[in-house]
Amino acid sequence: MSISTLRRTIALAALALPFVAAAQAWPARPVRMVAVFPPGGSVDQVARVLSQQLSTQLGQQFVVDNKGGASGSIGTAEVARSAPDGYTFAVVFDTHAVNPALIPNLSFNTTKDLASVALIGTSPMAIVAHAAQPYRDFREVIAAAKAKPGSVAYGSIGSGSLGHLAMAQLGNQLGIELTHVPYRGGGPLMNDAVAGQVPLAIGTVFLVSPHVKSGKVKALAVTSAKPDASLPGAAPLVEQGAPGFEALAWWGVFAPAGTPQPIVRRMHEEIAKALKVPAVAERLGGQGMDVVGAGPEELDRFVQREIERWGKVVRDNKIKAGD
Repeated sequence: MSISTLRRTIALAALALPFVAAAQAWPARPVRMVAVFPPGGSVDQVARVLSQQLSTQLGQQFVVDNKGGASGSIGTAEVARSAPDGYTFAVVFDTHAVNPALIPNLSFNTTKDLASVALIGTSPMAIVAHAAQPYRDFREVIAAAKAKPGSVAYGSIGSGSLGHLAMAQLGNQLGIELTHVPYRGGGPLMNDAVAGQVPLAIGTVFLVSPHVKSGKVKALAVTSAKPDASLPGAAPLVEQGAPGFEALAWWGVFAPAGTPQPIVRRMHEEIAKALKVPAVAERLGGQGMDVVGAGPEELDRFVQREIERWGKVVRDNKIKAGD
């Protein structure tokens, strides 16, 4: 190695030392975990399960801050504007990859203003009906919608949510017209589904499973290619007249762009460690989540694929925020 090369190497190592030291000392104060949907939904639940375990692992409080609205973009925008110091993170849902196509003039750049940290997991969605509804499976929903177009209503966690897009795509594939009722998150949606205020609802297995187990709602179908063990008896849509149809929800953690890479890496390592704790894995996996725990590079690639896929559905169906 030449003298000049050695000097450059030493200089670069010296520049990196403050960031390495910061990661080793991190966290030195409470960390804010912004759940970008209201309390009661799956994002809130995932954020709380993770925050509790991370607080135990790292000896600092990880505090959940719910900032819902506009399909998760309000809370995400706040994180994108936050100081990139490792003390603010976003826990996002699948709408994160839909919003660039759905919301005009989004106040942040989804791929440039945020740093990927971890892909927590994926989950099928389930279409459920209030226990008093006559439908026994989704085939009967299709028959009702064909007999009287527009007569069958379903709720989702919001306009442009993955559930909304999946149902729009499903309607196109099956040649049926369904009436969409948007809610401001999973909590409000399931409150009305359980109360019988909306006939059908589409949400993650993670979100609906406790209500199915309680007998308040019944699962008619899942959006995965195979049945889900947590919802026995709910056949995949591919077996109910929609060949090839599959749509998976997902949850991820992001930091403001510019957050030091050693802190991003440490956060991913701690999340991956948390997801292997039996109580955490059981809590998430037991409600239908396929726990992944992938790191920043894999999450980057995953999000880019989702942006491309669902952006096309938004454009093809001319879906706008507020539809």
